[in-house]
Amino acid sequence: MRVLVVAAHPDDEVLGAGGTLAKHVDAGDEVRAIVVSEGATSRYEDTMVDELRSAGRRSGERIGFASLEFVGMPDQRLDAVALIDVTQALEPLIQDFRPDVLYTHAPMDVNTDHGIVSRAAWTACRPYAAPWLSRFLVFETPSSTEWAWPIAEGSFQPNHFVDVSTTLERKLEAMRCYDEELRPYPHPRSVQALTERASYWGSRVGVTAAEPFMILRSRG
Repeated sequence: MRVLVVAAHPDDEVLGAGGTLAKHVDAGDEVRAIVVSEGATSRYEDTMVDELRSAGRRSGERIGFASLEFVGMPDQRLDAVALIDVTQALEPLIQDFRPDVLYTHAPMDVNTDHGIVSRAAWTACRPYAAPWLSRFLVFETPSSTEWAWPIAEGSFQPNHFVDVSTTLERKLEAMRCYDEELRPYPHPRSVQALTERASYWGSRVGVTAAEPFMILRSRG
């Protein structure tokens, strides 16, 4: 099986689906990652772009990615880029890999970049453009999804949970590679909070640790 994760910023791919992606790797699936934004220039010096890419490669090795592609669009400024440009940046990468399963952000996140990347991936994977895609899922991104507008019809309502009891530690190891992005507890991007979050979702479905998803499209 071919599995693709499309993330807005370096570390989102791990925050949202790191344990699940590690399970895919362990099952023998080919897992690739695309990171759309450089993730640095709105908050750090320009040199941080290379540091985040290096961290992303180390993190991807922990998970077991077959490849990690950095598109390099501006951080926290995707709303200043035409949606068609973001979509067209993704389309050839998706068409080249032809994933069976695609993971990306929940479109309702408080972070605008997340919503734009989700919409662009959804557009790039419309049924007649990507007929080989079996499943399209969106994940929560701690410190973003839970801070979206508290409106029921626009909230994250998971309908699929993956048991990550055996891969949670690998997710946390991968996240530690992004040391500049980690925050002290109780911030949602702390190692302790991520562990507690996995336990919470696991308790919803009777396992030790889980990652939640919304399935937006499923075939077969």
